[in-house]
Amino acid sequence: MKFAVIEFPGSNCDRDMLNAALITGMEAEYVDYRRTSLDGFDGVLIPGGFSFGDYLRCGAMARVAPIVDEVRRLAAEGKPVLGVCNGFQILTEIGLLPGALLHNESHKFVCRNEHLTILNNETKFTHLYEKDETVVYPIAHGEGSYYCSPETMKELQANKQIILSYSENPNGSLEDIAGIVNKEGNVCGMMPHPERAMDTLLGSEDGRRLFQGILESWGK
Repeated sequence: MKFAVIEFPGSNCDRDMLNAALITGMEAEYVDYRRTSLDGFDGVLIPGGFSFGDYLRCGAMARVAPIVDEVRRLAAEGKPVLGVCNGFQILTEIGLLPGALLHNESHKFVCRNEHLTILNNETKFTHLYEKDETVVYPIAHGEGSYYCSPETMKELQANKQIILSYSENPNGSLEDIAGIVNKEGNVCGMMPHPERAMDTLLGSEDGRRLFQGILESWGK
């Protein structure tokens, strides 16, 4: 499988994302936001950072980048799309995931290892984890408070789209939400960084199974 790691001006986790993909056996390469084709790619990885400096609001300017139409096309074709941190914010802005990410309740940037719970291990992203398993991923964000309407929340819960929750909510997210998938199960967004949890020397290797799960689910 060949994955596109989308680079926007201000992306700063692109190298981490590329390394995580390569470590788990994916073929991956950087793709500039000005490109207009993702022909030849089997999936998309949108890294964290501060796309376009987070001007207007996080992900708002990335929404009109030339590459976005192609990201939507691959998602519509059922191919895997993973957005982490700013990538999650971008996925909500471009309409591939519901809801929005707001300023942390504390109005402070939070950077630390976070204990998380796998709420749904029946997705193509999380099937290598146990249900209700506790994992450790780093977080690093100032606008990570997940918000949606009550109607959307009911849909997320009914469809088991909430896959990851915080053990100790660091940002005020509704229902402690840390990560979700779309109804079809091929688009995933999360604020914590699994790509930074690839080796015990860095504090955790719990992120490996997320990328391995993607490869196993779509790589056959």
